[in-house]
Amino acid sequence: MDFELSDEAKEAIVKAKEFARKHFTEEVAERSDREEQFPTDIVAISKREKILDFSNPWKVLVTIEELVRRDPGLGISVTISAFGSEIFMLFGNDSQKEKYMNPVFAGQKTLGLGVTEPGGGSDVANIKTEAKQDGDSYILNGGKMFISNGQIADYFLVLARTSPPPSPEKKHRGLSVFVVDAKSPGFAVNKLHGKLGVRATNTAELIFNNVRVPKENLVGEEGKGFYYIMTFFNISRIYVAAQGLGIAHGALDRLVEYSKKYGEMSETGELKENLQLAIAEIATRVEAARNLTYKAASYLFKFTPNPVVTSMSKYYAADTAVFSTRRAMELMSLHGLTTDLERFFRDAKILDIWEGTTEVEKLIITRMMLKEEGA
Repeated sequence: MDFELSDEAKEAIVKAKEFARKHFTEEVAERSDREEQFPTDIVAISKREKILDFSNPWKVLVTIEELVRRDPGLGISVTISAFGSEIFMLFGNDSQKEKYMNPVFAGQKTLGLGVTEPGGGSDVANIKTEAKQDGDSYILNGGKMFISNGQIADYFLVLARTSPPPSPEKKHRGLSVFVVDAKSPGFAVNKLHGKLGVRATNTAELIFNNVRVPKENLVGEEGKGFYYIMTFFNISRIYVAAQGLGIAHGALDRLVEYSKKYGEMSETGELKENLQLAIAEIATRVEAARNLTYKAASYLFKFTPNPVVTSMSKYYAADTAVFSTRRAMELMSLHGLTTDLERFFRDAKILDIWEGTTEVEKLIITRMMLKEEGA
C-alpha cells in the first residue's frame, strides 16, 4: 500500500510547521499549561490563516500531527473547533449544515460534542441525560462531563435518551442527537480545573436544567443517536491517532536533541548507548504507528472505513505516545523534568482515555475479528 502523501498534504505540513514555530512559543505554551488558559489569540490567528483545510482530510490529519508535535496542548486547542462536525456531514439535513456546520468550517463558530457522563464514558449506551418531547420541542435534563470546548463552544451536539431501552441488552437503542445552543435558558457550564494534562484545552461540565430544544434541532432520526456517535468515533479516532503521532514524534525530537548535547557524558559510553537504543526504538514505534494510522485513514477517506484498523491505529498511536514520553523522561532525567518534555509526558496520557479507552479499542479489535471469522 502506497502511503506517499500528496503535494497538497506535504504543503500542509510545511504550513503547519511554520505556524507552530512562529506562534507556539515556549512562553505561551508554558503559560497556557500553568494557568489552564485557552490560547484564544492563537486559535483566532489559525482560523484567519485557515490552518485547517476541511476540504481535504489528509491535510487535516497531517496538520494535527505537526502542530501537536510542537506542543500538544496548543496543537489540540487549535485543531478542535470543529469537533463533532462529521455528525452534521453524515446525518444532518441541509438546513442544519447551513446553520451550524458551515460557520464552523468558516472559522466563525466553535462546536462541542456532549457524550461523556460520569457514569457513561466508554459505555456510551449507559448515559442518563434525557430528552422528552413537549409539543414542538424536547426538554433536556441531565449533564455531561469532560467536554472539550465546554466554555467556548457556540453550540453542542448532545446525545440524550429519548425513549427507554427495550431491554437491558439493548440499552443502545432509544438515544438521539440534538443541537443545543450554548445560550439556551437552563444551560450551564462549569470549567474543570486541575487536569493532569492538555491544560491549554478548554474542558467543562455541561448541565441541562429543563433546556428547551426545538424539534428541528434533532439530528437525523430519533433513536439512532448511538449509531451516529459510533460512526463518528470511527472517524475521530484516526485524528486522535494523529495526536499520538505528534506527541511521540515530539518526544523523539527532544531526545535526539538531548543526545547531541549530552550523549557523550558517560566515560563508559553507557549513556550514549542507552540513548541510541531508545532513539531507535521510539523511531521504529512512531513509524509503525504512522503506517497504521495512514492505513486506517486511507480506508476512511475512500469511504470504506475499517473499524479494526481504526481501533488498532488509535490504540497503538496512544500507546506509542505514552511509551515515548515516558522513555524520554527516564533517559533525560532532571533535564526532562525541567523542559517542555514534562508537559508532553502529562499530555500523552489523555490519549489512552478519550475517544475510547485503550481497553475498549482492544475489545473492538477482538470482537470485530471474531465476527469476521464467524466465531
